[in-house]
Amino acid sequence: MNRHFIDMQAIARNAMDKYGFNFRFPEPVLLEVNALQVRVFPEGDQDGRDMRELLWSSIDNWDSMDLDQLEYCEGGANGEIHVRIAIADVDLYVPKHSLTDQYGVHNGTSVYTGIETFPLFPDKLSRGISSLLPGQDRMAVVIEYSVLRDGTTRPVDVHRALVQNKAKLVYEDVGEWLEGEGPIPQPVLHVPGLKEQILMQVDVMHRLKKRRIENGALDLDTLETHAVLEGVSVKDLVVQKQNMARNIIEEFMVAANGAMVSFLGKADIPMIQRIVRTPKNWGGIVQLAALHHEALPVVPDSKALSLFLDKRRQADPERFPDLSLAVVKLLGPGEYITLEPGEPPYGHFALAVTDYTHGTAPNRRYVDLVNQRLVKSVINRSDTPYAPEELVRLSAWLTDREKASKKVERFMRKAAAAVLLRDRTGESFDGLITGAKEQGTYVRLIKPPAEGRVVRGERGLFVGQKVRVRLLKTDPYNGFVDFEYIGGIKK
Repeated sequence: MNRHFIDMQAIARNAMDKYGFNFRFPEPVLLEVNALQVRVFPEGDQDGRDMRELLWSSIDNWDSMDLDQLEYCEGGANGEIHVRIAIADVDLYVPKHSLTDQYGVHNGTSVYTGIETFPLFPDKLSRGISSLLPGQDRMAVVIEYSVLRDGTTRPVDVHRALVQNKAKLVYEDVGEWLEGEGPIPQPVLHVPGLKEQILMQVDVMHRLKKRRIENGALDLDTLETHAVLEGVSVKDLVVQKQNMARNIIEEFMVAANGAMVSFLGKADIPMIQRIVRTPKNWGGIVQLAALHHEALPVVPDSKALSLFLDKRRQADPERFPDLSLAVVKLLGPGEYITLEPGEPPYGHFALAVTDYTHGTAPNRRYVDLVNQRLVKSVINRSDTPYAPEELVRLSAWLTDREKASKKVERFMRKAAAAVLLRDRTGESFDGLITGAKEQGTYVRLIKPPAEGRVVRGERGLFVGQKVRVRLLKTDPYNGFVDFEYIGGIKK
């Protein structure tokens, strides 16, 4: 074997194992899934509606086949726009306590390493019979809500339905078209009415986003790099660009999850909510703002923080992603908690919403499957499938699994950077300091957008500082990229 060969797949699997994930499906799980067949309007279903005629479409990554949601809008009275979100009915194929379910609850989430994807469920399920693939009849849970001119939402209904995806769209293609940087995507061009449908979705997105920003939602922009592979070799690192297409899906899903919480709340049953508590280190955020000559209130205030971030985005777009990352770390992580009937909600500080959960991606996150089962129990007028104490245990476990998945993904970004740079030891690069604490000082290169640690000459460096660094060494198997500080760069 070539002595320079780095087995990135082995590194990914070792990382999965290190953080407590299974990285291959046991044979009994595969046998259980392989025995499944597509089901439409299961026997005894009294609530399913045939909604295949609607102009449903999806927007996702170009290579995504585990399609969890479809979108459709139509105009209403007084400028209202009625939104329908169809969510893949994964519970139809994964009964609680089945072998597939047990595997899913252990891992808790799909893990995307950039080298290999470790799905929550086997491909026949998540990329096949439960996926809302174009041209296929699929059962779904449909969340309906109306969006008023001012961006406020009104929950309408949640029910089961038979749907069919008319077009699988891609974030980059749709985003470039909407932003005037690319041609109209072929599916939008050739499916009658789809252009008007997407433009209506843009209208809804702007309404929803404007309303949330007014309420204090934080418009953050952290950089996430992805490895570009050629065979098994890392050839480049690219930054995922936020665009209007991604904004459409994000805003639609925030509103859909809020409507789901409203539906469960009216049913008076316990549920899992997604929260970001009052910032764990608001004092640190205040100090960070002071470094930019801005004063934030002593008491946590999402609107004031949102205004500060908007100013910094306009003033210094190059450093804004690193400022965003610093704010994210000071806010603290999101978590899942169980909310019993009558309990006041904690809210989601960063999204500026009071009632929020995760329920729109059951092929990719186990908590979404739990919420889907709760919703279906209300629709079917059956007993709730989870006792409060079981939801409490699941909330804690799935919070842990999400944190672990982020650690795997961060480690793999570092490993990919180490592979990309391994033959460039001794070269110098321009970069920005992204972290400067006792635990270590970190730098993000401008090009390629790789991050590493400054292990020599780091004293006195501060977050946001432009620097010149020299690469000292890399270690892909441990995710190390070490630099030496060699000088500052003038603004």
